[in-house]
Amino acid sequence: MRLSNLHRLSVCVGAVVLLALSTPAAAEILRVRPLVRDGQVLVSFQLEQGFTDQVREFVKSGLRTTFTYTVELKLRVPAWVDRTVSIAVVSTTVEYDNLTRRHTISRTLDGRMEESRVVEDEAIVRQLMTNFERLPLFDTDLLEQNREYYVMVRAEARPRSGAALWPWGGSTSGMAKFTFIP
Repeated sequence: MRLSNLHRLSVCVGAVVLLALSTPAAAEILRVRPLVRDGQVLVSFQLEQGFTDQVREFVKSGLRTTFTYTVELKLRVPAWVDRTVSIAVVSTTVEYDNLTRRHTISRTLDGRMEESRVVEDEAIVRQLMTNFERLPLFDTDLLEQNREYYVMVRAEARPRSGAALWPWGGSTSGMAKFTFIP
């Protein structure tokens, strides 16, 4: 009798874990879209649900808040470990000035400053922190013809508190495949 109850409990726990891992929200939190054009791999990605209430509180308190996106271009290798072709790091930092009520947003690519702006509207801050369109991150000179590649993006946020900014820990990731046909 006791073993039966233990078995039922383990089956219920397993079902809850499987349900949590298979929810569409978990699969779609970071959307990635690669596009090959004019000798470059252009990468678009969107971090849905990334600008949470907790992130908003961090920003409004004046804490410097940074979203770092590590973008990896990988070659799919059948029956072996996939090869990393190149890596790019995109960071977006926001600092809120409580006196002027303005946000200073800076974007860097591989440590080089790409853009800096001052905005008042929080919706623009959210968009600049979580949406990226057609970033020219990789040259097609690195790619072999008719091979399958994928772009993987991993997002992390700083500062971190005791509670994670996303339900799965300090980072989340997404990926998209493409075949290089010149």
